[in-house]
Amino acid sequence: MNVQKLNWPLWVGFLLTLFAGFSYIAIFVWYPVTRDFPWVNLLLFLVAAVFLWKGIRRGFARDRAHPIRSKILTSIFGTLGIAVIALFLFSYFVFARWLPASTGAPHVGQKLPEFTLSDSNGRQVSLNELMTTPFNGQPPKGVLLVFYRGYW
Repeated sequence: MNVQKLNWPLWVGFLLTLFAGFSYIAIFVWYPVTRDFPWVNLLLFLVAAVFLWKGIRRGFARDRAHPIRSKILTSIFGTLGIAVIALFLFSYFVFARWLPASTGAPHVGQKLPEFTLSDSNGRQVSLNELMTTPFNGQPPKGVLLVFYRGYW
């Protein structure tokens, strides 16, 4: 009797790849030590790649009970795992470099040039007006601008 064993390295590698890819957005992006450079995710991807490699070798071994089914499943999940790793690496190291630099953006504490914008009621309000109008008897210390993407 030829009993097929589960190709556990392939499944562990695939699930670890998914966890490594989605954990950056869900967990590690909140902490500067892992957001600035995703070293934890790269380590997880490295461990996942080792498991995927072992699972692919095991799936294409000659002693498999159902060689066709084993090779098809190994090909699908091995390719998906490698694609998730490649997509993460491409998006973090290549695509992120294509974003334009924000060299012209104002910095915290920097004095802004004079401007006039419409408020939520359609009235024109200038920065100078906001900085000189007292609020609760006190002169304002600063102005907070909030830009809405839509209109309610």
